[in-house]
Formats: sequence, structure tokens, C-alpha cells
Amino acid sequence: MATTQLDYARQGVITDKMRGAAAAEGVTAEFIRDGIAAGTIILCHNIKHANGTPLAVGKGLRTKVNANIGTSADDLDISKELEKARTAVKYGADAIMDLSTGGPVDEIRRAIIAETGACIGSVPLYQAALDAVRVRKKAIVDMTVDEMFAGIIKHAEDGVDFITVHCGVTRSTVERMRHEGRIMDVVSRGGAFTIEWMAYNNAENPLFEHFDKLIQISREYDLTLSLGDGFRPGCLADATDRAQIHELILLGELTQRAQEAGVQVMIEGPGHMPLNQIEANILLQKRLCHGAPFYVLGPLVTDIAPGYDHITCAIGGTIAAAAGADFLCYVTPSEHLKLPSVQDVRDGVIASRIAAHAADIVKGVKGAMDKDIAMARCRKKLDWEGQFALALDPDKARQLRAESGVADHGACTMCGEFCAYKVMDDAMEKQQAAR
Repeated sequence: MATTQLDYARQGVITDKMRGAAAAEGVTAEFIRDGIAAGTIILCHNIKHANGTPLAVGKGLRTKVNANIGTSADDLDISKELEKARTAVKYGADAIMDLSTGGPVDEIRRAIIAETGACIGSVPLYQAALDAVRVRKKAIVDMTVDEMFAGIIKHAEDGVDFITVHCGVTRSTVERMRHEGRIMDVVSRGGAFTIEWMAYNNAENPLFEHFDKLIQISREYDLTLSLGDGFRPGCLADATDRAQIHELILLGELTQRAQEAGVQVMIEGPGHMPLNQIEANILLQKRLCHGAPFYVLGPLVTDIAPGYDHITCAIGGTIAAAAGADFLCYVTPSEHLKLPSVQDVRDGVIASRIAAHAADIVKGVKGAMDKDIAMARCRKKLDWEGQFALALDPDKARQLRAESGVADHGACTMCGEFCAYKVMDDAMEKQQAAR
């Protein structure tokens, strides 16, 4: 049986991958090892993803950002998705999830893995559903249990570092949703596939019922399990209801089982949620899931901002990460509207990086304030090149400055000759001369 990073950590062993992650985070290798052993840090990697750099996610570390890309049946352009992958990494995404559901999805996934050394995630159930329809010419509900697990193995073989699996979507959770009277029912695609399959086959979710088989596969490839939130709220009115919390309780139990078997786990979370419920949800997740890293989509704090949902996501993401969430899944301006463009990916990554960084300052992550202090010093000196170098999006900062038409050494056109920095410099010089 393969030895996983969690096995090594529990044995007190520090691996090369732990050392590499520690160097990237600016912490000791012992800190990474001890966090992995406790289940509060995960080291996302796959023994088949040779070009990938291990990504440490969890307590005491910098908040990470994920970018979702992938084709749909309406847009099959592989080159466009590869450009999105490059753009996401360029502007600071730590991980990329391939959610392709159109075109040659195997080819797309392998191309994305080959394109970048970033951490790669996927949802194997999408693969199984597509193979059922396209390859075997049958309905999604006719998938067999073996075919579902074959999709997981295929993704592991290709080298994805973590997989989203909706193991908490069970018959008992569905019953709680029905009694709750949700407005939007289930908005998770993987959750909806699973519920449709269970209803048609009058059977339990195979990923829940055969969780031990999932653990066995994950051990073999040292995959990280991202336990998906199939009942995440799709609107504010559905937030923090019985279905969502019941699923979370189940995920906490599955987390223990996986960790005891040497498999690393993170938990996925909401979703759409009023701002005043976010902190309580983070604390509840950490309690129920034994401190496992929390990976949140948003949360989006209002439902009425189509076209600007990267902003609603950044607001919620800042609150969530400051309260203890470890991994933010970006949302782009195209959320709820269309497949994102390359520019949408850039905007979404930057918005979530702002949220992550703002939260890291609150959490006291080592070095989080250093760039902010350096930026303040550059602004005081009107050092524009220094400001560009420190900016989260240097290209946009430089572009906007160039549009002003003023010399690089001058003040910005907001204040011009009345620039507060210049006024203060003059005032301090006069005061010094008068002494």
C-alpha cells in the first residue's frame, strides 16, 4: 500500500514536498508536517502530476485562490481554455479546476495539466456522466457504480491533485431539503446529477455508500478529497438551512474516516449567504469537520448583482477567510450569465486575491502586511514604478497611470498640484527651515 503525505506526517517524517511547501509559505517544514498530521493543513499533489508544485492549504498559511475554467456544450474551444489557464496563473491563481462538460474533455484536462505547474482539481462525476451519454449512449441515470469510480481513476491517472466528490448528497439529506421548502433546491451540478441518479435507481449515493472504495483510490494516488457541498445555498433565502447543515455533519464524519485511513481532506462550502451568517458558518464547519481546511465559493452576499458577482464574491470571501476559511474559489463577472471570457478570468482572480490578501492581514499571516507597508512608502515618494511592482495587477495600474498623460514623476491627476504628499513635503521643509 502506498505511503501518503498524511502517513509520513503522522510518522514524524518531513518529505521533500513538505519542505518545498514550507519554503513557498515562509514557514518551517515542521509547521507544515504538524498541520498535515493534525488534518488542519493539506498538501495538494498527485504522484502522477510530475510537473506540479505541491500546494499547502490550511491553518496558519496564506489564503489560496482557485480559478474554475472549462468548456461547455456551447463553447468547445480548447485554446481558449488554455489561455484562461495561463491568465489565471499569471494573475495569481494558486489552483485551477477543470470543469469541462463539452468537447474532448479528456484531451482538455490533460492539456491543462501539461500547460501549467499549478495545482489542478476536477469533478470526476462530470466525466462519468459525459462518458455515459456520449460513449455508452445511455442516460446519466443508467451509469453504474463501477463507471462512476472509473471516472475517478481516470482523473487520478491523468494527475489531478484534488477531486470534488459529493459524498454528502444522501437520501436523508434530500428528505431534509424537501421539508425545508427551498426556493432554488440544488444548484450544484454534481449534486443534481447525484440526486437524479438516486431517484431513478431508488438507491443511496454510491460515493457515500462505497466511501471506503473512494478512500482506497485516493490513497493509491495520494489525491486530496474535496468533499463537495451539493446542498450549498444558491440564494440568500436558502442559506444555513437543515439540508446544508445535515450535509456538513455527514462531511465531518467522512472527514474522520478518510483521515484515519491516511487520506487528506478539505471541505467545500457555500454559496450564497447573507453577510451576517458567514462567520458562524465558518466556525461551524471548522467545529464539525475537525479543523479541516475550508474551501468556499464566495460566499456571494447578494443575489441581485449579475455582471458584478466577482465583487459580491470578494466581499463574502474576505469575511469568510478572515473568519478562518483557507481557500477561495473565485467568481467572475459572468457568473450566472455565461461561460467566462479570458478577461473575466483575470477580473475574477484579482477580485479573489484582494479578498484573500485582506483576510490574511486580519489573520496575521506571516509577511501579509509587508507589501502594504512598502506600497505606502512608494506612494509617499510618488514612486510609480515601485507601486506598479507591488500591485496585485501591475498591468492595469500601469495602464491607468499611462492614460493620465502626466510624467512618471508627477502626482496623479486626481489632485495634481494640490497633491497632499507634495503639500506636506513643502510644509515639512518650511518647518525644518524655520528651526
